[in-house]
Formats: sequence, structure tokens, C-alpha cells
Amino acid sequence: MIPPETIALVRDRTNIVAVIQESVPSLKKRGRSWLGLCPFHKEKTASFHVNPDRGFFHCFGCKESGSAIDFLMKHDGYSFPEAVRALAERCGIEIEEEKRPREEVDRAKKHKDDLYAALSVAASYYERQLREHPDREYALRELLGRGLLPSWARENPTDPTEAEAKIDDVLQAFRIGYAPSGWDGLANHLRSQGISPSVAEQVGLLVPKSTGSGHYDRFRHRLMFAVTDPQGRVVAFSGRALEPMPGDEKDSDQKPAKYINSPESTVYTKGQLLFGVYQARHAIRQADQAILVEGNFDVVSLHARSIENVVAPLGTAFTPEQAKLLRRYAGSVVVFFDSDAAGKKATRASREACRSAGLFAKVAVAPSGKDPDELVRTSGPEAIKDAISGARGMLEFLLDAMFDETFGGQDLRVQVQRVERAIGLIAEEDDPLARSLAKSHADRILGRLDLVRREDDSRGERSPDILRHLEVRLKKALAVEQAKRTQTQAADPRQARIAPQPQGRAAHREIVGALIDYPELLDDDGTSDLTAFLSGEQAQIVAALARSFRWVDGVEGPEKRLDNDAFLAQMPPAIHSLAAQRLAAPKFETVEEARDTIQRSAAALHKLALQRDARENVRDDEEWESILEKSREHADRVTSTRGIRPPKREE
Repeated sequence: MIPPETIALVRDRTNIVAVIQESVPSLKKRGRSWLGLCPFHKEKTASFHVNPDRGFFHCFGCKESGSAIDFLMKHDGYSFPEAVRALAERCGIEIEEEKRPREEVDRAKKHKDDLYAALSVAASYYERQLREHPDREYALRELLGRGLLPSWARENPTDPTEAEAKIDDVLQAFRIGYAPSGWDGLANHLRSQGISPSVAEQVGLLVPKSTGSGHYDRFRHRLMFAVTDPQGRVVAFSGRALEPMPGDEKDSDQKPAKYINSPESTVYTKGQLLFGVYQARHAIRQADQAILVEGNFDVVSLHARSIENVVAPLGTAFTPEQAKLLRRYAGSVVVFFDSDAAGKKATRASREACRSAGLFAKVAVAPSGKDPDELVRTSGPEAIKDAISGARGMLEFLLDAMFDETFGGQDLRVQVQRVERAIGLIAEEDDPLARSLAKSHADRILGRLDLVRREDDSRGERSPDILRHLEVRLKKALAVEQAKRTQTQAADPRQARIAPQPQGRAAHREIVGALIDYPELLDDDGTSDLTAFLSGEQAQIVAALARSFRWVDGVEGPEKRLDNDAFLAQMPPAIHSLAAQRLAAPKFETVEEARDTIQRSAAALHKLALQRDARENVRDDEEWESILEKSREHADRVTSTRGIRPPKREE
């Protein structure tokens, strides 16, 4: 745990412009802010603002915002502690962990650094073997078969074409290498680099011998893929089996596993990372969409053909943790798994992970049962783009798969099971767009059920009665969901009719905006009393501003500053983005401008209040006259019924 005081100090001392400018070179000073092209989405006109005074950024286009810590987390994939430590090191701030002795912290950090170092050395070793080892031809033939042969390995190397240069860049980016067939090539190399065998064993590079002492290489005669974390550090490897060498042929039942992956370690948990996430992260942000494929070669092949927003699970089912990692970079994913039975099963299993992370999921299918790697090799990148553009919503895909052409040929029991699963899918879906798709597909399902009715099943039961019963259940499930939606919309004020704007709203916003630009005016005798003209939402914003404008330890001693996070945490969702925009892009250049605006707006509000009071007084006089007139009429009626002559009134 990093103490809150240290986190605040890191935020205070970090030059957010310098941090962000490394990734956004287009930043240029504009008034009190810096303006550039947003790194989180595609745009031609700059809308990304950075305010160095507040240490805050905000994009007016995609609404991403936050501090320098948030930028490293959202843009570079750091965890919160990693981002704080990276910025602290940049500022020369020493991080002292809570509840752990300093020696223990240093020891843990050194141990992790040793693990990363061993993995990085191994990656360099495998890369060099691909270029230099006598048996590298086996690995190069595998790459050639995938259309990924590097330009330097061609028979007559010349200046590479653009396509060849792209392949070279991708192989380098993914650190593709070759693990020789010997038992101790890597072990000897690590030893020569001063890396302990026990450290290499902990990250799965070496395996202890079953008899005697010593270690041997885990990966032998394999094409190697380096697995990197979102910061680009090598954390594991995946090795693909190659064609056997002469004398190494084995019986078919002893055929080596196609892939061997590193075991989990202190720095690697396979269910929490995605293959290619570091290389794909910027492309995913730009497209606001990720393509999820099954295998390593699918990822590398598509990247080499300039389709770069592609990642893959690491030999596991797509997990909720992987989906959350992907959600950092995009709001949607296209699941593009193989078309075989295993791929279809993996597609179905990915739905829950996507839902739990809030990812909108679609499913793409390659024609002719090809996997993405084969499709891009045989038909080019346009075929991949066509498959992606034709992707269907996950629910639509699953429903179509349940009620495909085989449905009518199944016995009644299987039909019932499929319909039950369909009902479950529709009933549990909570995404509005997916629910809309479910409604249209429910109609199609009912139509199909009508087409497959049979007079009798093998047990003599009447199918139409049972199927009609299932139709009713499906309609009931949809009705329940519709009722829930109606209740939710009725309870959601955002669904209500927009009320007319009250008079003085513009003046209210001017005062609040000026105070956000210069919260020190809250303590100014000339303006502090003028906030009394605010009410409702505007008064809540100013109250939150006052609570978040605090004394902190600055570089030159105690000073009052606005705690951006504390302030935004108190903002209602409806105005959170507006507040963030004002933090990143102040309107007023000087405090004098802000003060004058507050005074003019307050004067306008005071005038409106006087006019309102005058109208109320007029209404009160009119109401009083009406009451008097009704009283006179009542008195006249009473006296006339009793034979009393009413007194003469003076006009």
C-alpha cells in the first residue's frame, strides 16, 4: 500500500504536460491549457486538453479524463501502483510502502527485477538463434509457410519492399525467435550472463533435472513467441513445435504438444493477460474495437498485414480478467475464433466474460471454415475486413446457431433444450442493443418453431401442444424483460421529458465555471458572498468545490489547491463531464476576468430576483382583491336572506 500523502505528492510534482507529450507530440500551448490530438480515439481536429496547473487532462470528443496517473493507466496499461511508482521515480520521490519494512520492499522489487531480466535475456537469446543457429531453417520454414519470412532470410536479400518491411517490424515487435534442440543452450547462456538457474526456473525457462543436480531448457526446437505485459515487459513465452529433425522422429502417440507455454509465476498469470495487448493497444484505442482471435499466429499474421487491433487469449478460455484488461482500451470486441467445434464452444464461453466487463461483443465468421491466419494468407486483409464488417451481435449469433438448419431434424427433447437455452439467453441479457436484437430474433425463433411442428413424436406425445407451450414461455420471458425496461426508464430521470431551462441558468453557469477556473475566489471578500445567489445543482457544485479546495504541502510550503479527484467524485453523472472539461480547459486567463464575470453574473441574478419578487407582489395583490370581493359577495347573500339591508359601500 502506498500512503495517500505520497500519492498526492506524486500528483503535485508531476509535470503532466511532459508525461503526456511523450505520447501526444501534437500538444501545443493554447491559453492556460495545452491542446492536441487525442490518443484515445481517432480525430482530425484537436480536442484533447491538458491543464498543467491542475495536473488534469480531458478530451472533449471521447470524454476520457484524469490525472497523469490515470493517463499511464489508460494509455499504457499500468496498474495504479505501477503508475504511481513510475511517476515517483521520474520526480525523484521515494516510495515508502505501508505495513512492510523497507528491506522487504526492496527485496521484493529486486526479485521482480531479476525475473524480468532473466526473461528479457532469454528473449534476446531466442531472437539471435533465429538469425544464427545452424538449425534455424526449421523455424524459418514455419514462418515461410505462414507468409512471414523475414527479409534478411530470403535467398537474395535486397532492400525490403513495404510489405516485407512490415513483416520484419512485426516479427521484431513480437520478439519471434528460435529455441534450439539442445538441452542446455539457454541454461549455459543465462549462466554466462550471471543469471541464477533458480531465478530462470521460477519463470519457467529452465526445469530441474529429475535425477542429480542441474537444469535443462524447457523450450527445445520450437518457434518462440514472447508474451509481454501491457508495459512491454517480457513475462512468459509460448513455443510452437517444429518439424522433427533427422533422428528425432517419434511415434505418433508420442508426438510433442503443438504449443508449450510458460507456467504461471510472480510476474505472469495467463488468465489476466492477452497475447499482443502491448503491440495492439494503440490500434485498439484508435478503432475503439478489439479483434479477439484464438492463436498466436492469428495475431502475428494479421498484424503483419496491417490489421493491428488484434489480441488472443493465452491458451485459455477468454476470462473476465482478460475482458477487463481489454475494456481499458475499447468498448467493443469482435470475437473471431476458428469455425470448428472448439472455436464455437470458445465463442459461446466468451459471452459471459464480455458481459461482466461491459464489452459489447460481436462475432465474425471466416468463410469456408478457415481460421483468420489462413484467411488473410489466402484471401488478403480485405477478406478479414469483410468478415469483421459483417460480424453479428453475440446474442444474434448464438440464437442463430441454436436454431440453424439442424433444428428441424432433432428429436423433441433436443428441441426443448435448445429453446430453453434461448429463453435463458434472452432473459438474462441486459444490454439495450442486445435486447433489441433479442426481440427481433425471438420473432424469427417463433416462426421457425411453426415450421418444424410434427403431429407426433416417437413417444406418442403431440408436439404442437408442447411447442405452443414453449412459445408462450418465450413470449412471457420477453414480456417480463419489457416490463423491467419500462420500469427502469420510468425511474430514470434521463428518460423524462426535458424541462424548460429556468431564467438565469447561463449566469449560474458563468459563476460556477469561474469558480472552477479559480477556486481561490471562494475566499475572496469581493466574490464569496455572491455565491448566495446560487441554488440547487449549482450550489451543490460550489459546495463540493469548497470541500475539495484544501491546504496541501507544496514545493514552497503549505498552499491551497483543488483536489480534482475529490471534486469530481462529488459530481452527479449528468454534469461530471462538464466539470472535467472545465478543469482541463479553463475559460478565463486571469483571476480578474473570473472575478468580473462572477460580479456581473451575480448582478444579473439579483435583478432577476427583484423582478420575480415584483411579479409575486402583483400576484399577491390580485389574490387579496379576489378574496375581498368573494367576502363581500358572501356577506351580501347572508344579509339578503335575513331581510337586512346591506350598508352602502363607498367606492
